[in-house]
Amino acid sequence: MSSPLTRPAAPPAVRDAVTPRRRTRIFALPEARWAFAALVLFLIALPLQLLGAPAWAWGPLYTLTYITGGWEPGWAGLQALKDKRLDVDLLMVVAAIGAAAIGQVLDGALLIVIFATSGALEAIATARTADSVRGLLDLAPTTATRLADDGSEQTVATEQLTVGDTILVRPGERIGADGRVLDGAGEVDQATITGEPLPVAKEVGDEVFAGTLNGTGALRVKTERDPADSVIARIVKMVEEASETKAPTQLFIEKVEQRYSIGMVAATVALFVLPLLFGAALQPTLLRAMTFMIVASPCAVVLATMPPLLSAIANAGRHGVLVKSAVVMEQLGQVDAVALDKTGTLTEGTPYVTDVRPLSASGLDEDALLRLAAAAEHPSEHPLARAVVDAARTRGLDVPVVEDFTSAPGTGVTATVDGRAVAVGSPARLLDGRGTDATAVVAGQLEEEGRTAVLVQVDGAPAGVLGIADRLREEAAATVTALTTLTGSTPVLVTGDNPRAAARLAGEVGITDVRAGLLPQDKVASVNELEQAGRKVLVVGDGVNDAPALAAAHTGIAMGHAGSDLALETADAVVVRDELATIPTVVALSRRARKLVMQNLVIASVFITGLVIWDLVGTLPLPLGVAGHEGSTVIVGLNGLCLLADTAWRRARTGNDQ
Repeated sequence: MSSPLTRPAAPPAVRDAVTPRRRTRIFALPEARWAFAALVLFLIALPLQLLGAPAWAWGPLYTLTYITGGWEPGWAGLQALKDKRLDVDLLMVVAAIGAAAIGQVLDGALLIVIFATSGALEAIATARTADSVRGLLDLAPTTATRLADDGSEQTVATEQLTVGDTILVRPGERIGADGRVLDGAGEVDQATITGEPLPVAKEVGDEVFAGTLNGTGALRVKTERDPADSVIARIVKMVEEASETKAPTQLFIEKVEQRYSIGMVAATVALFVLPLLFGAALQPTLLRAMTFMIVASPCAVVLATMPPLLSAIANAGRHGVLVKSAVVMEQLGQVDAVALDKTGTLTEGTPYVTDVRPLSASGLDEDALLRLAAAAEHPSEHPLARAVVDAARTRGLDVPVVEDFTSAPGTGVTATVDGRAVAVGSPARLLDGRGTDATAVVAGQLEEEGRTAVLVQVDGAPAGVLGIADRLREEAAATVTALTTLTGSTPVLVTGDNPRAAARLAGEVGITDVRAGLLPQDKVASVNELEQAGRKVLVVGDGVNDAPALAAAHTGIAMGHAGSDLALETADAVVVRDELATIPTVVALSRRARKLVMQNLVIASVFITGLVIWDLVGTLPLPLGVAGHEGSTVIVGLNGLCLLADTAWRRARTGNDQ
């Protein structure tokens, strides 16, 4: 059996199969290679022509320039024609060929080179965005040490791991899969997933995540999720899916583009034919018409929308916020009202039992009451349920298996425990006005102290009350302040918790509009009320009971660390690292992206309008028209990509963009 402190070399097949992803090289992109070839050929031909060399010396070089720089967009344009779409790329190639046909070979070649270079820059920008997304996946290791039943070790690609496999993680290694510690202890740096600034101590039974770094101590980890379903893999999948969507602004532009392009071609034909009918010379008329077609093409307008939004999505993903689509990224910047859940959102979502108070009439002591409550809550995924189960285990109580478990979001759970019907949940919901004075007194005392009161019923009669508290997130008050500044109104607290506990927490963070004791449908009603008043509401939550409100809101964000699967699926965005402060940051980033979209549209419109007027009223040289058209396209593309930089996130976080 291999020693845990030695690492067997990965078999060549494994090493080859799991080569780490790296940043895309410029010349790995065909657009960049063809553009570079066209540029080199042009730079060789140009001085030959200017120095008076014979045409046979520079003519073939220009021909090769046209071919290398123009064949790819030309072919793409022909393919688009087959689908009955008019592609502006094809129009640029036609304009270049037209220029050559009237003897403007140099001008046509310059158009091809600039156009090809612009296309290459766009391809590079797209690749950089994709690299940023793929960089998230590089956090996860490519190989892991799998332990066989006999204790032998095998280095395998992490993609080959299955649920139930045991892996060995040595000090300094990244954990290969989401799972739970079977043996060993150590400190794990999991800032990439949870955002925690310091390494977290891990021991038997603790959960660990793929891509996090084991600091000290060897760990044996049982894989609990398929590598494709790990937290880090879900991050990448969501961001990649978001990159494939189109924002409403982009969809509108694409819808108008076809009609605009057809109109532009018609105007070009008219600009060529009508002067000829009135006796104008052929060559200058054709040159003016081709220049018009070039400068009027909507390339920059088409490129104005998606680069800023996709760059913002990639940047947010790097900082632990998964925005599921370009539509959502655009919508986030529109919100002007925020509704916040309490447990797991403003609080850490790790509540703990502070009080166990059995009622004298029940005949139960503290341990017996807690044992029944923990058994009934054990199958539930609610944070309060986990707190009850953890309290029972801390006391060393056995938690029996239950039957007939049911859960009603916002109300509580019921189950059969040792033949007894046990219900655990909100006193107001379970009692429905039928409670005893003793129950009301105990629950009221706990709520006055800022606790959440949880009633335990046994065989239909109140048996006791549990007091549960949760820690307020350190950044909660600052987040509420930032959201108030962004939206112009203080967030609303919507919670199923009791009014007294909710009001106490709201006072600590500066919220004045408190809506407590809400069922899921009541939260939806609150959201609808705000939206009927003309507000665009952002809902932030984490539980099953928040899912309907997340779906009903203009935009929904789920807290990912403790969030339920239903909430994560329903939400439009997910805060993976559970950093509440990232919510106002991503809203500010979205607003910055929307500003850049508008800037780009203005830049593109000004260039197109100015160049078209110049061509129609005066005489616009073709090379200058080409430079102005393609220059505006490059400016618009690079302007959108500025949101990829970490400085864009820092500026959004500090409010410098507001």
